[in-house]
Amino acid sequence: MSEQQSNDERRLVQVGVIGAGAWGMALAIHAARIGHRTVVWARETDVVADINDNRTNSVFLPGFTVPDQLSASADLEKVVAESDLILSVVPTPYVGRVIGSVAHVFREDQVLVSCSKGIENASLETVDEILERALPRKLHGNLAYLSGPSFAKEVAAQSPTAVTVASHMPWVGREVQTLLSSNRFRCYTTRDVVGVEIGGALKNVMAICVGAGDGLGFGHNVRAGLITRGLAEITRMAVRKGADPLTLQGLAGMGDLVLTCTGDLSRNRTVGVRLGKGETLEEIQRGAVTVAEGVLTSRSAWMLAQQLGVAERVPIIEQAYRVLYEGKNLVAALEDLMARPLKDELTLG
Repeated sequence: MSEQQSNDERRLVQVGVIGAGAWGMALAIHAARIGHRTVVWARETDVVADINDNRTNSVFLPGFTVPDQLSASADLEKVVAESDLILSVVPTPYVGRVIGSVAHVFREDQVLVSCSKGIENASLETVDEILERALPRKLHGNLAYLSGPSFAKEVAAQSPTAVTVASHMPWVGREVQTLLSSNRFRCYTTRDVVGVEIGGALKNVMAICVGAGDGLGFGHNVRAGLITRGLAEITRMAVRKGADPLTLQGLAGMGDLVLTCTGDLSRNRTVGVRLGKGETLEEIQRGAVTVAEGVLTSRSAWMLAQQLGVAERVPIIEQAYRVLYEGKNLVAALEDLMARPLKDELTLG
């Protein structure tokens, strides 16, 4: 059974994808494959030409053939104006600028799904807060947020994937769920936008830490400890912002955290591994085609923890910041984590 055949009841719409990086391209391929007419916006004219003329995106997602239902455009206003369902896959630092530039084009009968993860450095806002600042209030009820364990290459390769769609408006979550789900891509819904956003942002920071432990050759004990205690820190941050702690035990929390911390396709884990093997952050970032969101998020996460009054309760996030931005030695950071005052596992600290 093909993906398109898996849901005969699916309503077909025009899908616009803002961003032709690996994740945006994977989602565009998925949407087109299940029958939606899909247009992906790319800033780079050579990427647009590659998609339209060669039926591939050799820069950001090489090795995959573009379905007939998918095309590319460099005209952002046109992509937004002509779409029913819009997927925003813009790196977090640019979300406000890109979406704000076409805020006047959005209609009240459209649904906008954010597929980006992170916390903006300047404002300390999560992506939902950035979008609500960039868009008119009348459009806020049409927003949704997609997150969960989902490597771009595996989605493009039709590997079975489960994600979460969060929206304050239940009908919006159900609409996105229905339009994007298939027998290879399953969407769950939730109203806990805050939990989904914090989980999606902070797991990238933890992945750098876990990767660093792997790069240092410390083995599986360190990996398991960092993932578990990292989840505790993510939950503390999310709950302080109003999230349901159960959300962090689901796909957008534990699921995404485990994937990003252990999967070889994880950009953030790879950054950590290379740091652990002795490379500097400058060397790692030099010439990088894709963004490892956790590098920027480690700074904003530490600043946000202080703003929320939980700085004493997120030691892994603190050490990630000190390693990446203050040049602290990795082994010293891990030893400082281990040397903290002893306490009961379930206490809030």
